[in-house]
Amino acid sequence: MPIRTTRTRLSDGRELIYFDDTAPLPARDVSDGRALDPVRVASTMRYDVLTGEWVTTAAHRMTRTFLPSDDECPLCPTRPGRPATEIPAADYDVVVFENRFPALGSDLPVAECVDGESLWPQRPAAGRCEVVSFTSDHDRSVAQLTPGRVRTVLEALRDRTCELSARPDVAQVYCFENRGTEIGVTLTHPHGQIYAYPELPPRTTTLLRQAAQHRNCTGRNLLRDMLDAERRAGTRIVVDGEHWTAYVPAAARWPVDLHVAPRRDVADLTELHDAELEELSHVYLDVLGRLDRFFDGVDRLPYIAGWHQAPVGAGRDLGRLYLHVFSLMRSPHRMKYLAASESGMGAWISDTTPETIAQRFREVAP
Repeated sequence: MPIRTTRTRLSDGRELIYFDDTAPLPARDVSDGRALDPVRVASTMRYDVLTGEWVTTAAHRMTRTFLPSDDECPLCPTRPGRPATEIPAADYDVVVFENRFPALGSDLPVAECVDGESLWPQRPAAGRCEVVSFTSDHDRSVAQLTPGRVRTVLEALRDRTCELSARPDVAQVYCFENRGTEIGVTLTHPHGQIYAYPELPPRTTTLLRQAAQHRNCTGRNLLRDMLDAERRAGTRIVVDGEHWTAYVPAAARWPVDLHVAPRRDVADLTELHDAELEELSHVYLDVLGRLDRFFDGVDRLPYIAGWHQAPVGAGRDLGRLYLHVFSLMRSPHRMKYLAASESGMGAWISDTTPETIAQRFREVAP
């Protein structure tokens, strides 16, 4: 499937990239007619001595766009009779652009320590944040896209993973989609984001620690062994294709929780073959369709879907690509709130069993 990429700049200097698959491929000579001030980013990272984690502060995001009306959506195409948007074309297939309110990135120097205290190191929050608009149709969900368009989205994520991974200030690239105001979505247009982290996030750090211990004990890759064990057991398998397996992990935390993993060992999206991408475009739609049928009376389940990719540098050999899809909804229109045990102490309490989740996923197969 031919996909053409076209790079341009918005009026404030941010990069925008079109990924077109519609035949015939449209011309892309439009320019941003808005007069935007340059984006000034002052994010910093402060070291939490109690946890050993870096916390990002991005105070400029307090005024970011919040649930605009449909006719003011910044991800819709720019068309006559409507305000100009972040995407200056009258129509598009898939678009990626730099976030106007990025959590990562810094234009300003910061002191090495907060208040001059060596106990609290800090530094600029380097990296990059991008927005991925999956379709020009404001009312369409990802589950309603064609396999061909999902393939274009995946190609865009692969392209961005490749380019961002080459940056010297990037340790890991995380591509994700949030859907549903229940989990904090501020734009309802179907879209995702890409975070190119300057430091490995806590979840990755923990995973690498566990994977290193497993490697030392067995000589094998932890995520590979996890997939093989799930396939042997079979009790939590949802989809088992030629190249991809979808399963509920044995220690699932969320009320709706699913991993989608390649059968072949690959570090990230850039290493996938064409046949793997092609099957994935269908498996992904299958999984999203099951999500929307998981609860009776819930047409569009709120969810988070994130690609866990191997780190760019140290620890890459311990990582392995997988997609984690989960929802905070525990029953129709009732959300799981992270109360004292989960939020205060990090001691998780699941409201269901992984086997129950897997059985429901199988019941709502297309």
